[in-house]
Amino acid sequence: RLFVLGIGFFSLCFLMTSLGGQLSTRRPGDSPFTIRTEVLGGPESRGVLRKMSDLLELMVKRMDALARLENGSEPHRAAGDGHLAVDRFPPGAGLMERIQAIAQNVSDIAVKVDQILHHSLLLHSKVSEGRRDQCEAPSDPKFPDCSGKVEWMRARWTSDPCYAFFGVDGTECSFLIYLSEVEWFCPPLPWRNQTAALTAPKPLPKVQAVFRSNLSHLLELMGSGKESLIFMKKRTKRLTAQWALAAQRLAQKLGSVWRDQKQILVHIGFLTEESGDVFSPRVLKGGPLGEMVQWADILATLYVLGHGLRITVSLKELQSNLGVPPGRGNCPLTMPLPFDLIYTDYHGLQQMKQHMGLSFKKYRRCRIRVIDTFGTEPAYNHEEYATLHGYRTNWGYWNLNPKQFMTMFPHTPDNSFMGFVSEELNETERQLIRGGKASNVAVVYGKEASIWKGKEKFLGILSKYMEIHGTVYYESQRPPEVPAFVKNHGLLPQPEFQQLLRKAKLFIGFGFPYEGPAPLEAIANGCVFLQARFSPPHSSLNHEFFRGKPTSRELFSQHPYAESFIGKPHVWTIDYNNSEEFEAAIKAIMKTQVDPYLPYEYSCEGMLERIHAYIQHQDFCAAPGPALPGARAPQSPFVLAANATHLEWAQNASSAPGAWPPAHSLRAWLATAGRACTDACLDRGLICEPSFFPFLNSRDAFQKLQVPCDSTESEMSHLYPAFAQPGRECFLQKDPLLFSCAGSSTKYHRLCPCRDFRKGQVALCQDCL
Repeated sequence: RLFVLGIGFFSLCFLMTSLGGQLSTRRPGDSPFTIRTEVLGGPESRGVLRKMSDLLELMVKRMDALARLENGSEPHRAAGDGHLAVDRFPPGAGLMERIQAIAQNVSDIAVKVDQILHHSLLLHSKVSEGRRDQCEAPSDPKFPDCSGKVEWMRARWTSDPCYAFFGVDGTECSFLIYLSEVEWFCPPLPWRNQTAALTAPKPLPKVQAVFRSNLSHLLELMGSGKESLIFMKKRTKRLTAQWALAAQRLAQKLGSVWRDQKQILVHIGFLTEESGDVFSPRVLKGGPLGEMVQWADILATLYVLGHGLRITVSLKELQSNLGVPPGRGNCPLTMPLPFDLIYTDYHGLQQMKQHMGLSFKKYRRCRIRVIDTFGTEPAYNHEEYATLHGYRTNWGYWNLNPKQFMTMFPHTPDNSFMGFVSEELNETERQLIRGGKASNVAVVYGKEASIWKGKEKFLGILSKYMEIHGTVYYESQRPPEVPAFVKNHGLLPQPEFQQLLRKAKLFIGFGFPYEGPAPLEAIANGCVFLQARFSPPHSSLNHEFFRGKPTSRELFSQHPYAESFIGKPHVWTIDYNNSEEFEAAIKAIMKTQVDPYLPYEYSCEGMLERIHAYIQHQDFCAAPGPALPGARAPQSPFVLAANATHLEWAQNASSAPGAWPPAHSLRAWLATAGRACTDACLDRGLICEPSFFPFLNSRDAFQKLQVPCDSTESEMSHLYPAFAQPGRECFLQKDPLLFSCAGSSTKYHRLCPCRDFRKGQVALCQDCL
């Protein structure tokens, strides 16, 4: 028996080896004996290999059964139990005969495969003899890289099994076929059947997206097994009723507007094992939850809006959904990308770059959206510019459209504001809060003990007026950083934390964490948020936390959005180094009456409205607009405003087709020297809109503003278009990827495109829906 098994096993090894690169295409997760039958071309070979695959699987099962039989035979013989073999196998031929039959089948298949391989060699020989002249790298100016790519393939085609997967076998013809039909560096070979290559797949008929209110299927799609996923599912389930009500309201607002249903892949890269998944183990230990709050709300938003959704939190799932060929990631995908949009993070972006080959370059500037908490400014995003001018960091240089990066707060208009939601109170809950507030209860913002270190002075002053509560995580002993007079509840589940906020008067921050969701939750539950003013402002220049992040943004407080967009009486920002100011603020807050407040853009309806607008209107796949220097319309669409301070879109000018936001919302201002466009627009109650920069990138715009340009130059700089007072020079932008609302210099007056915005929804202009 062992002899027959040995013969069978070595026969299998011989067969697998004889197939060479074909068997190297096994995907992760396949059985060791699974053969990917789509590799070989002819239907005959595919049928034979499919049959061989089935038989090999059967043989593995029989071998396993035999091993168990041999291991258990002695005690069964001693007991006189002779029915084991009958139970294990169906009646008929004995075990030895079955093994011999399998071996004979394998032998027959070996002969058949040998015939196929022999036939293939003969065919290849004929091709080599008859078409040698047709398998030379052509000199076609339309394909300048072809010959170089062929040279590379000659030397390196065995470096990645994916080339063999696509049929490369070391011959010139296989190189050219691959480089013309799988990749696109060489022209199609005239003697190849071009029907399949020329016939593009028909686009699927458009389907209308329909709002969903039942989230049970979404909870199934989210999976399980990680503490982070459990946290996200609990949050989604708790907010189900609010999502359903928000969908109903938005449906009424949009009326009969057609909404295309998109197929969307959501890959949460930071939760994959390959990226380390540092968040899941810390969910129950006071770790940061802001990212998981946002991802849970993104999933709910996309699902409620009615789009098709796939969710992956592992590299294996990502490869399967994208159609990644087996190998090391140097080849394109095996099929056209089946998704209209992909939402991921920086970890997922890196994983896709490693495994999508040339397909990543093909799709990255069109389909991908990157969830990016703190934002990525254009100067850091542009690889060449960042490298030359000192803006290169660990996270930037992706050369995406900056609007493809989506932030947690609307602090960077160069990016898109994604956001999250805070729980919205109904009128009954609001009445209960008004009646149940304790004027002398404060809750400290900070679940990690390190945040409390060195804050004894503030806590001492606060304790004279208010009862202080904390939610600091600990396992057995009380953290020494938390004073004894503080009532520490430990880490609270979200519903219990909400109840604590509904009782408290004050929610106080000690400078960290930056820009989290908790202050908005506190304000929504009727608390006043007290935070420190930073002087000097915190940035990558003076704080390790921001070092390496792709932004030069300066934070003048712990939560700039709360300071700028909400403000008093709900948000107080003071100098914590001034004890008198700190104590006076505590006394004033205790006397101040505030109602629960939630900005519309952080409600479920606000987030649904915003993401609906992005999905239906943002199009990064289309060709660039009228952006480049020197391109000017026969008749300028701008007119100088009546007060001669700025430019407006002329009423009789036709609106730019396909522009979103609509071009007629454009207002252009020349900022004072040293002022960024972000701030110049905010000073006027407007928002900087980077998609409008192309309309202003001309000498004509400066002339309409009565700016004297003695000379005009086109260069790469994230500060252009701009005017330099000394020398009266005007500078235009040379690279559209560098149009930037952020950035300033005392040398330049920047030409800034501004727009209006909807009340409570700064991401959208008045006519953006």
